[in-house]
Amino acid sequence: MSAFPIRRRSLLAATAAAALAAPAWSQGKITRLIVAFPPGGPVDFVARTIAEPLAKELGQQVIVENKAGANGAIAAEYVARSTPDATTLWLTSVGAVAINPSLYDKLAYDPQRDFVPVSLVVNNVEVLVVPANAPYGTGAEFVAAARQQPGKLSMASSGTGSVPHLAMELLNDAAKVNILHVPYKGAAPAITDVIAGHVQGFFGDIPGLIGHIRGGKLKAIGIAAPKRHPLLPEVKTFEEMGVSGVDSDNWYALFATKGTPASEVDRVSQAVRRALAHPDTQSKLLASGAQPSASTPSELAALLRSDSAKWARVVKVKSIKPD
Repeated sequence: MSAFPIRRRSLLAATAAAALAAPAWSQGKITRLIVAFPPGGPVDFVARTIAEPLAKELGQQVIVENKAGANGAIAAEYVARSTPDATTLWLTSVGAVAINPSLYDKLAYDPQRDFVPVSLVVNNVEVLVVPANAPYGTGAEFVAAARQQPGKLSMASSGTGSVPHLAMELLNDAAKVNILHVPYKGAAPAITDVIAGHVQGFFGDIPGLIGHIRGGKLKAIGIAAPKRHPLLPEVKTFEEMGVSGVDSDNWYALFATKGTPASEVDRVSQAVRRALAHPDTQSKLLASGAQPSASTPSELAALLRSDSAKWARVVKVKSIKPD
């Protein structure tokens, strides 16, 4: 017998083994993470950080697509119209799913009607920052100054109805003060004016502020969460300073198109949990200030309901209208 049939059988066996080892890759299946913001921002960073480990866990390629604009509506509508098979996922911040429905009279999408929760991905704690040379060393001192000067202290936000704005309203109510709201078109110009001292304070996600804090351009004086943050262990929570009720997380989560089979939702949710458990993934996210926070679909659904009700109350009581 010639050696050729033996070599041929060996080649066929090797090819079959390779196909069994990575069937999803060989079939060309792709999962798309749709981000409603331009490249380079915090949501985009999280998406690109989890894409590779999630691909390994799903056994198929994962790519990030940025579909910015219309306050998140472009990305939301794209996912809402996609095939309900969990291959197109929306990675969104809390605002688009838990704040916008109560903020806008007309919204092109409905988070409850058009999407199914998959998994929480990260929590971003809000921190109160002031100019580096500000006279306030703690959030309690900032509140005391606001009481002494009603309506004189101002705080920037990334826009009316944004998480920084609503966190400021929580502080106003909890501390019974009247801090002036100064809305900007995005976090970057708001932070720039706080650094320059044109505005007295700003609530923002720790990932977006940690570089300025470490660089000495901003001073962190209060954490809007139940616990202190590992990157800022010396900064007290407002609860510790005697101001209860200032709790504001800007979480990011994954949602799939409504009608996606529960088995597929669960499969992706479990893959997200495993991806977030990868040491490299954890270290990258934690170093940025984001806190990895996987959840089950039902846990995310409960969080969405809770935060939607929480922010709807603030929007209604404060009569907040979008710019």
